[in-house]
Amino acid sequence: MSNELRQQAIRLLARREHTRVELARKLSSLGTREEIDVVLTELESSHMQSDSRTAEAWLRGNAARLGASSLRYTLKSRGLAPELIEEQIAQADLPDEMARARAAWSRKFSAAPANPKEWARQARFLQSRGFASDVVRRLLKDPLGEAGE
Repeated sequence: MSNELRQQAIRLLARREHTRVELARKLSSLGTREEIDVVLTELESSHMQSDSRTAEAWLRGNAARLGASSLRYTLKSRGLAPELIEEQIAQADLPDEMARARAAWSRKFSAAPANPKEWARQARFLQSRGFASDVVRRLLKDPLGEAGE
C-alpha cells in the first residue's frame, strides 16, 4: 500500500510542487495517516518534496500580480507555516507593493478613473488582488505615476 501511496505522491509532484499538507490531503483516501506520514517524510528526506521550494515556485509565478495580503493568505491556505511564508516573501526579491499594484492596474485599465463609480470599480479590482487600502488610494490618486512618490 505504501508503494502505491509513494507512486501517487510522485505523480502529483511531477505535475507541480505541493506542500506537505496538500499532499497529505490528496492522499488521505489512499491510506492511513501513519502510512501517509511515512511516505511524505521519505519524500522530504530525498528532497522530492519541499515546502520552501513550493512557496518559492508559487511566489515566482504569482507574486508580480498580487498584493502582500493575498500572497500571505494563499500560502497559508496551502498549509505553509507563517515563519516560512515571511521568510520566502522576504527572499523573493519582489518589487514594492506600489509597483506591483501599478503593474496590475495598468494591465487591466488604460485610464485614470473619471468618476466615483469608475474609481470604486478600479479600487475593488485592486483590493481583490490583495493590495492594501492605502496603496489603492495612493495609486488611484496618481495611477500613471506622474506626481512621483
